[in-house]
Amino acid sequence: MSKSSSLKVQLSALPNNPGVYQFYDADGKILYVGKAKNLKKRVSSYFNKKQEYGKTRVLVKKIDSIKHIVVPTESDALLLENNLIKKLLPRYNVLLKDDKSYPWICIKNERFPRVFSTRKLIKDGSEYFGPYTSMKTVRTLLDLIKSLYPLRTCNYDLSEEKIEAGKYKVCLDYHLGNCLGPCEGFQTEKEYHDQIEDIRQIVKGNLKNSIQTFKQQMKDYADEMAFEKAQRVKDKIEVLENYQAKSTVVNPKINNVDVFTIISDETYGYVNFLQISHGAIIRSHTLEIKKKLDETDEELLQLGITEIRQRFNSKSKEVYLPFPVTVDGDLKVTLPKLGDKRRILDLSERNARFYRQDRLKQIKITDPDRHTKRIMGQMKSDLRLSVEPRHIECFDNSNIQGSNPVAACVVFKDGKPSKKDYRHFNIKTVEGPDDFASMEEVVFRRYKRLLNEEEPLPQLIVIDGGKGQLSSALKSLEVLGLRGKIAIIGIAKRLEEIYFPDDPVPLYLDKRSETLKIIQQLRNEAHRFGITHHRNKRSKGAIGSELVDIDGIGEKTAQQLLKSFKSVKRIKEASLETLTASVGESKAKKIYKTFHK
Repeated sequence: MSKSSSLKVQLSALPNNPGVYQFYDADGKILYVGKAKNLKKRVSSYFNKKQEYGKTRVLVKKIDSIKHIVVPTESDALLLENNLIKKLLPRYNVLLKDDKSYPWICIKNERFPRVFSTRKLIKDGSEYFGPYTSMKTVRTLLDLIKSLYPLRTCNYDLSEEKIEAGKYKVCLDYHLGNCLGPCEGFQTEKEYHDQIEDIRQIVKGNLKNSIQTFKQQMKDYADEMAFEKAQRVKDKIEVLENYQAKSTVVNPKINNVDVFTIISDETYGYVNFLQISHGAIIRSHTLEIKKKLDETDEELLQLGITEIRQRFNSKSKEVYLPFPVTVDGDLKVTLPKLGDKRRILDLSERNARFYRQDRLKQIKITDPDRHTKRIMGQMKSDLRLSVEPRHIECFDNSNIQGSNPVAACVVFKDGKPSKKDYRHFNIKTVEGPDDFASMEEVVFRRYKRLLNEEEPLPQLIVIDGGKGQLSSALKSLEVLGLRGKIAIIGIAKRLEEIYFPDDPVPLYLDKRSETLKIIQQLRNEAHRFGITHHRNKRSKGAIGSELVDIDGIGEKTAQQLLKSFKSVKRIKEASLETLTASVGESKAKKIYKTFHK
């Protein structure tokens, strides 16, 4: 049976149920894992329509066999897909970047529980809170707990029998006030567990219980005239309230909520997660996801939510999202538009953006090839190009009231200036200040020469100007037979509009867009290069004109004099004999008489 016939048989056997599908190549290697609300429709869509993206077309060509798993609901399919991707690591699935182990806060399963940080989870009945994305957060919490509650740090077996038998003696921590001596029965089990319950609430982000307990203690001590003890408790209340003020960033009524947002570019998505408890952010994490098949933000966010909630064992019953996606059926989905909820969503998005910027700075230094590929991919997408613009050329005209008209062509390769390829042009066929005709001449001369010399052509031409300059450049490309073979755009200065051929509606790129920044850099570099040449030309023209205006002195003689004397001032101060030695007696007398009337 042929490959196409075999695939048709496999497609016909697929059910119309939710589930997960797996694509394999001819060697039996896993290519892709996907989820579907309707397996038959989703998998058939790969073969029944022309795929928009090249990567997907390559994937479809490699598919040799299809396997599937039926599940009860779409949310079950989402969970199963996530687990299979992590287990099988298919070539064409997104890559979840992060395999480190995170710290937890452990309340040990003991008669008098210890509280400490750990990276290992042991199933012995102990309670684990976390995982935390930062060890600094863990230390801050443990320091807060230590300053409020005297807890034991020893690992003795404090069974009732051993304590009654007097097996242990209090240690230095007891004498320093860091432990109340449960090892000798100085602290009851109930008193100790009351402290542990308060610690549980603090770790969960709820400080209300602890503050109320300490306030009651302070009042009791004050009633008993134990003012020193009351002051120590007051200090603890201030520590708690100060911590609460720092950690509360939104309305305290917002409790037990997960917040997810996404920022993405051509190659990566960045999903930020904030966990909110009693108005405080108790956890923040950004997941980096490498795209493989031009996945949408919706697909990446859906996968990110599933992965992060599993990884951090989240029990929150509500999520805030920037746009609707399918999630676990038990979750309440909120799409905030205004107020405190919207502000916390904006904060999450800002975290994702800052994380992306930090990663890009690191990549620029450690992996310049990846940085270049990402920039080129972004430009290809933003400017709707068929290929990456590895070679870009930008043109700009320069003249002042029509005098000394010149033009500049600057060249960028892989997004960086290639100064050895820059070119100046003196306008030859245009009289007066005519930017359109000048642009037409320069573009024609540039690409006529490249064609004659069989030099490589650029993938993108940028014209400094709006629709008029762009149309003029297009005329030259038309004459040379290059229209449609090289992408060309114009950039207007006023609002940074990007114009395309035959399209009256300009494109407005985001002001923070890296594509726009490169186009602006090209335009500014062309302007600088052209202005420098124009100034030099004007300067030389002004210097040479004083000599050329002398009857009988031509351009060649003027150049010879400037080469010998370096400036007009020195020529004016030179003696007749010195001038004669340079240009002969006849011309020397004319020059000398002109400057010594």
